[in-house]
Amino acid sequence: MARIHSEKLKELLQVYFIVGSMNCSKQPAEVLAEAIAGGISLFQFREKGTGSLIGAEKLELAYELQSICRENQIPFIVNDDVDLALLLDADGVHIGQEDESIKTVRNRIGDKILGVSAHSLAEAEIAMRYGADYLGLGPVFPTKTKEDAKEAAGFTLIQTLRQTGFNIPIVGIGGINHENSASVFQAGADGVAVISAISAADSVREAARKIRNLVSYK
Repeated sequence: MARIHSEKLKELLQVYFIVGSMNCSKQPAEVLAEAIAGGISLFQFREKGTGSLIGAEKLELAYELQSICRENQIPFIVNDDVDLALLLDADGVHIGQEDESIKTVRNRIGDKILGVSAHSLAEAEIAMRYGADYLGLGPVFPTKTKEDAKEAAGFTLIQTLRQTGFNIPIVGIGGINHENSASVFQAGADGVAVISAISAADSVREAARKIRNLVSYK
């Protein structure tokens, strides 16, 4: 597929839902379907951490969730696992600083979407230089969802990139919910990445809808 235009990607990043089986109190497929009904715009499959599935079980879940995304025209991104992304012909990959190198991943996935987590201006600049389509910046707020999460950094990096003139699509991540999403948009992010505020909500659909309704704060 052709490389996605940055303005289109900014739209897709607005309500970016990330989940794996260990983040769900009910069936992941049910959670994803409800989140889509609530208005998410992009989905990332992140099967990683304590209790996560491996092997055939991980592959089966990935296929199931990708099928739901395709039925609803929601791009399906795979966290970290480039081999899985290529096997599924996923829409893209998201990697962190401890994963496979940005340059290598870009070469492997071609024109698919490549997202990179960054925690400093230097990391952001390197990610852009080697082909990142968007940056995941955070943790913006304290979070316990990711076992390897760094200390919350607030809006500083988002604001620095915008003030420096970088126009790359940016999604804020870490501790984000409907109560603080507007402030992330106001800081300069194009979207918010959400895990437990949607997946652990009593009503997944309503939680996603509340965040979708805040996109106007951009």
